[in-house]
Amino acid sequence: MEYRRFGRTDWNVSEIGYGMWGLAGWTGSDQDEVGQSLDRSVELGCNFFDTAWGYGAGKSEEILGNVLKKYAQKRLYFATKIPPKNFTWPSKSHFLLEDCFPASHIIEYTEKSLKNLEVDCIDLQQFHVWEDAWANNDDWKEAVTKLKQEGKVKNFGISVNRWEPNNVLETLKTGLIDTVQVIYNIFDQNPEDELFPLCKKLDIGVIARVPFDEGTLTGLLTKETTFPADDWRSTYFVPENLIPSVEHADALKPLVPEGMTMPEMALRFILGNDDVHTIIPGMRKIRHVEANIGTSDGKKLDENLRLKLKSHRWDRTPTEWSQ
Repeated sequence: MEYRRFGRTDWNVSEIGYGMWGLAGWTGSDQDEVGQSLDRSVELGCNFFDTAWGYGAGKSEEILGNVLKKYAQKRLYFATKIPPKNFTWPSKSHFLLEDCFPASHIIEYTEKSLKNLEVDCIDLQQFHVWEDAWANNDDWKEAVTKLKQEGKVKNFGISVNRWEPNNVLETLKTGLIDTVQVIYNIFDQNPEDELFPLCKKLDIGVIARVPFDEGTLTGLLTKETTFPADDWRSTYFVPENLIPSVEHADALKPLVPEGMTMPEMALRFILGNDDVHTIIPGMRKIRHVEANIGTSDGKKLDENLRLKLKSHRWDRTPTEWSQ
């Protein structure tokens, strides 16, 4: 495993972190195997874990809390997220701060996360949605400052809404936000335009989420793929999304080098960008942990291939199904 400096937190985090959304809201999780997968990730050098209260109403946080206790002798960095008060993902431009993150709510859910994780201080607390129009509202600033001063949160971050990487730029300039979590992959390259340069200038840590485009970049989806009704993907991969997603993925298949899988190519594309400090694929199976962590070996994609992948940028805008 290779490590990168995580912006001004000054942590050295593993290039491949662990996204824990898949432990709630997705079908096909075997809890015994999930536990084994988490163990294997630590064994292989993963030291960054990302969860949220919204992943099973605290269930994922509790699972992570058990991991932190089990490996108390290791320095594992952990991040969670405060759900918006109106429990609406993503936020909408007309939402007010008081709809989502009044100070009392920020403090209440930080306390809930502390309890679920069984810790005294959270390494990284993140806002699970955001609108840049809230940048200069003092309410959230006061809550952030209070929690830091009380020693309950070390760093604060923002998880940016899907396909809205610029909906945070003014907030970053307040100096109160230490990290950003954003969708970045072969298709979603638009964080490179404005977000990444600003993060570099301000020394803000960058977490790349959704490296496989919710599964599209595994190359396993077809136009006939369906998901159970209780699986989040059933509302995301509606026909108007599934069909073009499969078509974009199929266009990449001829580019996958011999001896490499499409998921490996997808991760190596992201690792080729030094502005990204850690990637958080969801991993529920040991073989996924081993394959994903195996890409953190310091080897870069062939430059000609990287340039070809750059041409597969797919700019999209939020719709009612793109939560």
